[in-house]
Amino acid sequence: MNAIRLLAAQPGVERLGATLLHFAWEGLLIAIVYAAARHAVRRSSPQVRYGLACAALAAMSAAPALTWILLSLPASATDISTAAASLAPAAAASHAPILAVFFLAAESAAPQSLLPWVVAVWLAGATFFWLRLVGSWMLAERLRSAHVRPAPGEWQQAFDRLRGRIRLRRPVRLLVSGLAQTPAVVGALRPIVLMPVGALAGLPPEQVEALLLHELAHIRRNDYLVNAAQSIVEALLFYHPAVWWVSAHIRAERELCCDDIAVSATGDAVAYARALAELATVPFLRGTALAAAGGHLAHRVSRLLGDPRPSARPVARPGLVAAAILPALAAIALFAQSDVRPNFAAASVKPIRSESLRSVRFLPGRLVADAPVRLLIQRAYGVQGFQVAGGPEWIDSERFEVEGKSAGNATRAQLLLMLQSLLEDRFQLQFHRETRELPVYALVASKSGLKLPPPKPDGCEEPASDAAPGWAGGRMAVPTSGAPLRRPLCGIVGVALQLQGAVMQGGKVGMADLTHELSLVLDRAVIDRTGFTGQFDLRIVFEPDGATPSMPPPPPGTPADSGAPSLPQALGQVGLRLESTKGPVEVLVIDRITKDR
Repeated sequence: MNAIRLLAAQPGVERLGATLLHFAWEGLLIAIVYAAARHAVRRSSPQVRYGLACAALAAMSAAPALTWILLSLPASATDISTAAASLAPAAAASHAPILAVFFLAAESAAPQSLLPWVVAVWLAGATFFWLRLVGSWMLAERLRSAHVRPAPGEWQQAFDRLRGRIRLRRPVRLLVSGLAQTPAVVGALRPIVLMPVGALAGLPPEQVEALLLHELAHIRRNDYLVNAAQSIVEALLFYHPAVWWVSAHIRAERELCCDDIAVSATGDAVAYARALAELATVPFLRGTALAAAGGHLAHRVSRLLGDPRPSARPVARPGLVAAAILPALAAIALFAQSDVRPNFAAASVKPIRSESLRSVRFLPGRLVADAPVRLLIQRAYGVQGFQVAGGPEWIDSERFEVEGKSAGNATRAQLLLMLQSLLEDRFQLQFHRETRELPVYALVASKSGLKLPPPKPDGCEEPASDAAPGWAGGRMAVPTSGAPLRRPLCGIVGVALQLQGAVMQGGKVGMADLTHELSLVLDRAVIDRTGFTGQFDLRIVFEPDGATPSMPPPPPGTPADSGAPSLPQALGQVGLRLESTKGPVEVLVIDRITKDR
């Protein structure tokens, strides 16, 4: 943990972590576009497919750099859209709003405290693959200098003749190696071609020439440099399987391109295919060296002999490691506990003496509350009153006026996180969660059966997307004679006091909606055991009494005897019944809380 804290303190770590997480969707998006383009040109030459794969890998390597730049700019959707349009080509600028959505979604899904862990995992993996790459370079240099000797004079002359046949003007040395198992190219600035001991004498001359032409084609095409760049990209972006998938395509198509050059120079595809078939029995150590045994040899031979079967899918074994690491990064982002939450830009908490209605209101960019601490805890952590255990008496008896303002137009979910931070900072709230066996109500069907009315087409109105939640316990507004009852909301069961009693109603609701509101009214968990899975309309009128301890008695102005039934009786009218039992209930247990800072 100390190492993570030290890492988190370094400048740019959070920005790097966000860049790495963004590449998860960026790499996938590029891979999807590449797959569609590759399918469209599947019958084209290997050179066309090779160029397409190289372009895809180049886009993948450029995406993190572009993301790093964008993350240094203002993070609003408008600013990101503008930045994306200015940095992207004109053809892609029209999609800047879509990119902004991806950026903002990924930013909100990754808590800042997790980003150092992402960077730590990436550093460990990148170090492993970088050491692996350095080891392959060292092996290539050893092949270049250990157990080698110049090729015989006649073969050096033949080699120079082959070099002229494919118009390669760079000087290239031909060496015989006691370590190389297959013909291979080593080096970019001063390339050499290594031939295994015995190959010059063990294979027919025409097959040896074909293999040499293949290696010279790699040099003419500067494949060694491209392969080195590939390896660096693989080491840095190792955690994304799409990188390995595209890179494997590059290696496969590269060999096909060199095969075509060799065959066009010799004019004898059969002899070249036989030479490749000989190499199929030789173990090939993949590294930074380029060898004739690279790629899928069986497919290459079949292609040279005119077999129209499609190539086997390239398999990059390190991609299996990447496929395991990418979900690990996602698991860290999804399931690790975050100890850093957003805070209000400005907040005040004042004790007050108030007889007004208890309230916790979420307004655009701010929160306003007049409530005891228990109600604040309920709202902040999404629990009901009976789910909060422990704590001193004052968390119910004393009221506080709370006002918190966010830096921007924060959403309700963000304001809830800010309220959690406020409770833990101002009141030093500490708690743990546990499951307890508590008295509960089981909601079952009465003996006469369910009498729930089916939903009416226009029996409810859709709630606004930013609508405040309904009653959450405590005193309700005093009903007035002229106040009409609001139409039921679709998908929500609500309760309100009227002159004729308490009204519980909802449209197109399910049993989960009803049990949630009943738990609030009864101050006890309610478990659905009706077995009913459909939707229904609900409207029952009942008199608050001792069976509904969470609800206050009718306020002043309500007739003393409205004639409304009790809640259990009202439920019986729609074929429902409450049974007392015990069951597991998740409880938030207060370990420490203080009103004095």
